[in-house]
Amino acid sequence: MKTHRTSPKANDPSAAYDGPPDYRVIGRHAVFPQTSHDEIERINFLAQMNRHLAARVVPGVKAAYEQRVVPAFEAENGRPIADRHEARKALLKDPAFQTWSALRRMTMEQRQQAGRWTALRQAEELAEIAAELTDGDERLSLDPSVAIPRYVSAVDHHCMPGSYHTEYFEGDVTNGANYDHAGFVTTSGLLGKYSDGGGQAVVNWVRKNLPDFKPRTILEIGGTVGHSSLPLAQAYPEAEMTIVDLGAPVLRYGLARAKSLGVENVRFVQASGEDLSGFPDASFDWIQTTMFLHELSTTALRNIFRETRRLLKPGGVVLHVEQPQYSPEMPLFEQAMRDWDAFYNNEPFWSRMHEMDLDAAMVDAGFEKDSLIHGGVYGVVDRELFPDAAEDDTEDYGRKAAWHVIGAVA
Repeated sequence: MKTHRTSPKANDPSAAYDGPPDYRVIGRHAVFPQTSHDEIERINFLAQMNRHLAARVVPGVKAAYEQRVVPAFEAENGRPIADRHEARKALLKDPAFQTWSALRRMTMEQRQQAGRWTALRQAEELAEIAAELTDGDERLSLDPSVAIPRYVSAVDHHCMPGSYHTEYFEGDVTNGANYDHAGFVTTSGLLGKYSDGGGQAVVNWVRKNLPDFKPRTILEIGGTVGHSSLPLAQAYPEAEMTIVDLGAPVLRYGLARAKSLGVENVRFVQASGEDLSGFPDASFDWIQTTMFLHELSTTALRNIFRETRRLLKPGGVVLHVEQPQYSPEMPLFEQAMRDWDAFYNNEPFWSRMHEMDLDAAMVDAGFEKDSLIHGGVYGVVDRELFPDAAEDDTEDYGRKAAWHVIGAVA
């Protein structure tokens, strides 16, 4: 299996995406972990494996579902498969799904262990670099009294040991470093040089659909190390960007990363999105979440929606970027495949969140129904080095750099 490729655009601008680039083309910054030859090749292999599963194995699973699973279910039960739960349970009996599922879980576990080892072996050095960049900087506001809710503390999200919030020593940034440098594996390069293709996509969407919108205060809830936040701050340099997260390690790392990338109009605040009482009513022109809602309990999601309504200025905009909701129009096979994350990727709220009526939840939070916003975005990257998600028709049901947007105008 190859571990290096030339971007399709270099030879044929119309060529389809055939795999991730070599990991060596990613962007680095002052606090980015150093990687050895073997660590790089491990990441390359895992990224290629994820791509292989999506492009070569998933079509076989779909064929098995149509040709074996559905007929077997109907023969046994005398009726069609009724819902995604029946579809998933039926798929569990088929060797094609079993193989894909086992390999997908393996790549996630190995991705976390590979990234974790690289971060741990230089944990003290990375913490020192982060401290040099952030100590005494008022743009980093940590609050040890912030309680980590059980829906976070009980889950190693997407198999990352300790999730985003666990600290192994004072000043630790280990889990931020792991999340940043090895995330390339999960999306096979579709988020680009600085893993910020999602944030860039949102900026492009806002500029196209809200051309007169000139935010001066922006909030991202659950912003971790700032992958999706910094593009907003860079696009609106006159604005003040606030990134809120529960995890001190990702916030320390995030500010160090931002400063080393030359982004100065940002601050990182430790707080729960459910209780942002430290900010007065109508504090922000723009409130954003990016691939965050699926990590929330239903109660937490509703609380955060209410907080966004309270914090939004008149005429302000809230946008939530997520994988698509389940709907009657979505095939049961796709719903069952998307549900994989809830059962096998340590995302216990994924299934419930994607079946919710988010429009109704927004209205319940205080937004007017006719003020709701819907849209869609693709990851935006440097196409000379990275594949363009908009030109990629491969669907891996949860990893593709293509998202739905739901939001509202206050």
